[in-house]
Amino acid sequence: MFLIKVLIITGAYYVISDKLLNNDHFSNFLWSERIESLGSTGVSFLIFLLLLTVVNWVLEIKKWQSLVVTIKNISLKTSAEQSLASLTASLITPNRIGEYGAKAVYFKKEQRPKVLLLNFMGNAYQMFITILLGSLGFFFLKDFIVQIPIPVSGLIIFGIIAFIVLFSVVFINKKWTLSIQKILLDLRNVPSVIHKKTFLFSLVRYFVFSHQFYFFLLFFGVEMDYFIVMPVIFSMYLISSIIPGFVLFDWLVKGSVAVTLFRFFGINEIIILSITASMWILNFAIPAIVGSFYVLTFNSKQLTLNESKVSK
Repeated sequence: MFLIKVLIITGAYYVISDKLLNNDHFSNFLWSERIESLGSTGVSFLIFLLLLTVVNWVLEIKKWQSLVVTIKNISLKTSAEQSLASLTASLITPNRIGEYGAKAVYFKKEQRPKVLLLNFMGNAYQMFITILLGSLGFFFLKDFIVQIPIPVSGLIIFGIIAFIVLFSVVFINKKWTLSIQKILLDLRNVPSVIHKKTFLFSLVRYFVFSHQFYFFLLFFGVEMDYFIVMPVIFSMYLISSIIPGFVLFDWLVKGSVAVTLFRFFGINEIIILSITASMWILNFAIPAIVGSFYVLTFNSKQLTLNESKVSK
């Protein structure tokens, strides 16, 4: 167990340090220039942006607390421990798949299948919001973007083809079909109030981090109409969400898509890349550093002991 902890922490810190130390797009000069020009307003702006990160993660922690109430009641502190530790573990796995296993180890073996289902449910609602608002944003932008750039259209086509292939494989294979049906049945058995709460937490959280991107644009002096810039941000999250990969490259994917979209409105690509890097640091790097403490202090034996006492 100790070796696994060391590997998780080492991998997570490698990802974070590589991002911070070897990122040519994250311009310290640009940051210092803006803070110097804005003065105390710039510092207040940064505090506000950091506060949005806290709100973002409080919503995610509350969402997980609300989900696992179907298994057992956990405190906000315990939910934070599980959520942040699983984030740290997910940094070194593709598509944050490590999050599922990391959360499952906090529960009894017989509870883990449902834990995986609930975690899937939380992520599925977040993806649903991303697809819904991203599609609306992309539809809105058709009046402002005459021709969709080849890289973006290519990604959309790739996503559609991948979905069709996956859909075909799943429903041709009877084993997969039965598995999907079981998952859907299990999800239906989750109380409707939990579904509603998960949807609302996902929706509010989406608006928080998408507006955080918007406020970063204001911080760097970008002047765009609110009702234009938000569809661009929504479209960026939609397109980047269909690309599989590691969290390490999340900033690069979002940065590339954002640069392509904001280029139509004449926004400097250095500003956009600095924002995507900053968003990654605030919403992934800092929470993952906090989560590394929970990974190190996790005691599976104590957890088992506590569970045995509760069962008695």
